[in-house]
Amino acid sequence: MSETTGTGGDGGKPEQGDLFEQAPRIEASGDDGKGAAVEPKHAPAGPEEDDADEGTPSDGKERSGSAAVRMAKAQREISVSEFFTKNRHLLGFDSPRKALLTAVKEAVDNSLDACEEARIRPELIIDIKKLDGREDAFTVAVEDNGPGIVKANVPNVFGKLLYGSKFHRLRQSRGQQGIGISAAGMYGQLTTGHPVRVKSKPGKRAKAWEFTIRIDTAKNAPVAVDKEIDWEGKDQGTRVEIDMEGEFRRGQKSVGEFLKLVAVANPHAKLTFHDPEGLTVVFDAVTKELPKETDEIKPHPHGVELGILMKMLQESQEKWVHLCLQRDFSRVGPKVAHEICEKAKVSEKMHPKKVAREQAAALKKAIDLTKIMAPPTSCIAPIGEQGIRDGLKKEVEADFYVATTRSPVVYRGHPFQIEVGLAYGRPGDTLDVTEAGKIYADEEKKKRRKALAEEELLAQADEPARLIRFANRVPLLFQQSACAITKAVIATNWRSYGLTQPRGAIPIGPMVIFVHIASVWVPFTSESKEAIAGYDEIVKELKLGLQECGRKLGTYVRKGKRLASEFQKRNYITTYIPHIGQALRDILALNDKQVQECVVNLTDVLERSRKL
Repeated sequence: MSETTGTGGDGGKPEQGDLFEQAPRIEASGDDGKGAAVEPKHAPAGPEEDDADEGTPSDGKERSGSAAVRMAKAQREISVSEFFTKNRHLLGFDSPRKALLTAVKEAVDNSLDACEEARIRPELIIDIKKLDGREDAFTVAVEDNGPGIVKANVPNVFGKLLYGSKFHRLRQSRGQQGIGISAAGMYGQLTTGHPVRVKSKPGKRAKAWEFTIRIDTAKNAPVAVDKEIDWEGKDQGTRVEIDMEGEFRRGQKSVGEFLKLVAVANPHAKLTFHDPEGLTVVFDAVTKELPKETDEIKPHPHGVELGILMKMLQESQEKWVHLCLQRDFSRVGPKVAHEICEKAKVSEKMHPKKVAREQAAALKKAIDLTKIMAPPTSCIAPIGEQGIRDGLKKEVEADFYVATTRSPVVYRGHPFQIEVGLAYGRPGDTLDVTEAGKIYADEEKKKRRKALAEEELLAQADEPARLIRFANRVPLLFQQSACAITKAVIATNWRSYGLTQPRGAIPIGPMVIFVHIASVWVPFTSESKEAIAGYDEIVKELKLGLQECGRKLGTYVRKGKRLASEFQKRNYITTYIPHIGQALRDILALNDKQVQECVVNLTDVLERSRKL
């Protein structure tokens, strides 16, 4: 149905209300002697009657149009920038404290992605300072040593929402939608009125440029001013500065904790953090090995829905359907393409653009019934068991570490991989045993407790274990209860591994549970990317990974309990053996040297006779 907007007396089509005004009125000249106006029987209803029909109370005045026309005039297109300006809580900017953390997170994610894609060991500087003249606003700056950004792309990257190169790319990366850093700039512009400031130098021999960027929210477009600068001491890289309202705190769900967790999941990265109070924390890299380089893959047929399949057929550059299936999808060879076309009763030589909706539906059904090899896993780069252990040891002081990396699996045609790590036992709480069988407590480990950072990750013995969640190496700090990872941890029976676990809760004990999902497309529950959806395939793999680590932990916990029990019994020996020596002196008239030898021999025999 089309809507017509009138232009009044300028020659255009009249509006609906104008038609009423142009209806003829006939003046009587004296038939009744009163000169009354007489309406023709075929004349349309006047404005008052029209309004009455629509349920609008009449006020005796003429209306300029119907309700539908008035409503149509108020309708306009909404840009994505305008939408997220009013709904910034969807992106993680719902409180000053969280906004500060979200801005740091988005900038750090972009920097790590850029460095790894360029095969450069990341060295990041995160600097947060109070904004002059304000106690509730800060300047957030993140600088990296990455490849930089070419001049033409800088305004769009930082000043346009949903602009990026990762959305359509089936390859593991931290960013996905192209919203994060531009949304942080939009929030800063909204709360302080200041533009985003960006420096970029794309190479040693390239020129360095500085930009001030504002976002035109009505058009979702950047308004940028640039100038060439001399960036001394910098070969290449990018620096972004955003002024924003925020709240800086320490402890859990803080910027400091986030960076500590980033260091755990990215042992190859060096992070230097300057906080507003003048303190500097350096998270050094513990490995020189970068994550393996990932490959971009094509969509897998089992993960494509009917609408997407129809779109891909219409956009295909191939001339035949069977070639489209082979070259636009992964894991489809000539034999599989022939089988799909045969089951769908669609000619292999049909042009993809000529495939009708019914034929596309038949192809989709045939794809679902055809056994197709799982997609390649070269598109994902897990941390690895050794990397998880290195990261945990670097930031968590514990007595026992274990990690496991599950084999890649598929959900909705997207490959993913689950990794789990555990750090258990506060330093020195667990007893050790020498090769000679002597049980002892490591006092050196206990002394190291005093050197632990304020944002300590390891829980106390009577507290719930600390769960740290990661998606593509990015920490997830919020919405823990809504995340599939948390539900999988709660559903695991930790009692069978020697831990205490209340019903429907995380286990109790001095433990850190590390869980990571690596995928080309992580199924987040919201745009703020804080929790993972509970697909059955993902939940199953999470439980299997947790159980695998749990079995190894159970062996260690039971051994520790045996050592503690044995240590207590051996203390009885050391307590009462001297009294036996004194009794033997009285009975056998032994001298002091003989008594001492007797005590040592009895102690040694009794300790060796008890098996651990």
